[in-house]
Amino acid sequence: MDNSIVTVNPANEQIIYEHKNMSNEEVTKIVDRSRDAFREWKSDIRKRSMILLRLAEQLRKDKEHLARIASEEMGKPIKESRSEIEKCAWAVEFYSYNGDLLLNNESLNSDANKTMITFQPLGVIASIMPWNFPYWQALRFAAPSLMAGNTIVLKPASATMQCGIEIEKTILKSGAADGVFNTTIGNSKIAEMLIDSKIDGVTFTGSIEIGAKVAQRATSRLKKCVLELGGSDPFIVLADADIEKASSGAIKGRFLNCGQSCVASKRFIVSKKIANEFIELFVQKAEKLKVGDPLSDSTDIGPLSSMKSLDNIDSMVKDAVSLGGEILTGGHRIGSVGAFYKPTVIKNVNSKMRVSKEETFGPVAPIMIVEDEVEAIHAANDSEFGLGGSIWTRDLNKAQKLSMEMECGIVTVNNMVASDPRVPFGGIKHSGFGRELSRYGMLEFVNVKSVRFYDKLVYEHHGD
Repeated sequence: MDNSIVTVNPANEQIIYEHKNMSNEEVTKIVDRSRDAFREWKSDIRKRSMILLRLAEQLRKDKEHLARIASEEMGKPIKESRSEIEKCAWAVEFYSYNGDLLLNNESLNSDANKTMITFQPLGVIASIMPWNFPYWQALRFAAPSLMAGNTIVLKPASATMQCGIEIEKTILKSGAADGVFNTTIGNSKIAEMLIDSKIDGVTFTGSIEIGAKVAQRATSRLKKCVLELGGSDPFIVLADADIEKASSGAIKGRFLNCGQSCVASKRFIVSKKIANEFIELFVQKAEKLKVGDPLSDSTDIGPLSSMKSLDNIDSMVKDAVSLGGEILTGGHRIGSVGAFYKPTVIKNVNSKMRVSKEETFGPVAPIMIVEDEVEAIHAANDSEFGLGGSIWTRDLNKAQKLSMEMECGIVTVNNMVASDPRVPFGGIKHSGFGRELSRYGMLEFVNVKSVRFYDKLVYEHHGD
């Protein structure tokens, strides 16, 4: 295993952090400490609620400090980094205020005098998280899981290791005991060590390839896992849509975080009747986006997370052009230093292109033109992914019908897809399984225990 991890600022290609990889012994000690902390942490839901409330306050207090670290590590514009911290605080508050209600025992009728269902924490959960939303991805899982009584060991992405370290510091400053939330430092070998250690479950967000390996490793050790493996979300614009609103939604949905979001709008499927009008507005608005220094408040789009990501997105654009795609704007790197790429719009897109088949993690918008909603839904579902999708139309009855036909976990009508602590988040097909957020996400890592009370012995046999 390499001895250290080097974090490079993608805006200027300068080294900003160096971290030494932890050993197997260090990881084991962290997991043991987390297991020790679990015994007390699980016992007092009111204490957990108060600590989470203080965590929300601390996140807002440290917002500028935390936001700057994220922008330096992975290139997110500072205004978006601040918004990410605010969203984290909101989610933490939501579970602080509502966790006890979401975990209430349930009663049901059976042959017993009383039958109840309780929800008890599993124990120590490993959290293997990506770099694109380094605080939100970690805390959207951590908030409900901590409130449920679990303790957490985080393995952050190598590119945003310092963000993961700051999360642990912030939670400790909020009053949580040592071991309640822990950050491990290292490369992918650390994730393997974690899964092999005495944890009780694993949550992973990342690529299909790595997610499959995580699931195989976890399930072979009989450990529950939840996977969120990204998407290629369709953005359907029907003939009766509000084109001005749809084009603005397309800009935000595609270019937020430099297009590096699991639920970013990645395939634009547009009705032939309004295609020219929509494309013209979309291109005009894309060309007004300011690409530049992520630490500047005036910047709309920062660099991609790495030079490797830059090369990959450029190769996808070149592939589209070679197969008949027409670049309407962008299509090239900006400058000679940093992973900057001009916001790009491509039309004449077909299903053979990589921008149609793969997850386009960058500021590139491929547009496919269709005859009607039947063809639109077919194109939307013609993907190995199934995370989210949006439909733009003035006919809400039609939208409801079409939303039922879309093969994904999240559908938004007349707005971009976005995660929300009140709403289940997750996908189907190669976008993974299990849910995060809402009560459904909270219950992924609890023991759903049935308890039945009898005042006399009853002999029954209904098989297993």
